Amino acid sequence: MRILVDADACPVKDEVYKVAWRHAVPVVIVSNSWLRVPQHPLVSRQVVSDGFDAADDWIAEAADARSVVITSDILLADRALKAGAKVLAPNGRPFTANSIGAAIATRAIMADLRAGGDQVGGSNPFSSADRSNFLQALDRELVALKRLT
Repeated sequence: MRILVDADACPVKDEVYKVAWRHAVPVVIVSNSWLRVPQHPLVSRQVVSDGFDAADDWIAEAADARSVVITSDILLADRALKAGAKVLAPNGRPFTANSIGAAIATRAIMADLRAGGDQVGGSNPFSSADRSNFLQALDRELVALKRLT
């Protein structure tokens, strides 16, 4: 088992470490640039090129049924789900095979509206409730994966 983090804009890296250490699960922090990570045997850093989607490509190729992927990128979530991984957004919302199609469609609609000059609101500010929901969701996913082994 391992946790793969799309880390460049991830607001819950500290929470990932906390849950991973409690469950003794390795974490890979994937980014386009060097990021500080704790010096801990369960935490590793994977710096990829600054090419477009390089971090997403690395995560999608590494993801499998024993992985939990942390990302807010809907297209990466889709690729990770297709590889068999569990996928969580930083607010704790799981991406699933049943929900990813609607998320992709919504993303496309919003992109079309923005391209047409419409002013559309972004996502809500990240809150302490989001952080708490994420902690619970990650713990739940790791417990479920442990049961499968």
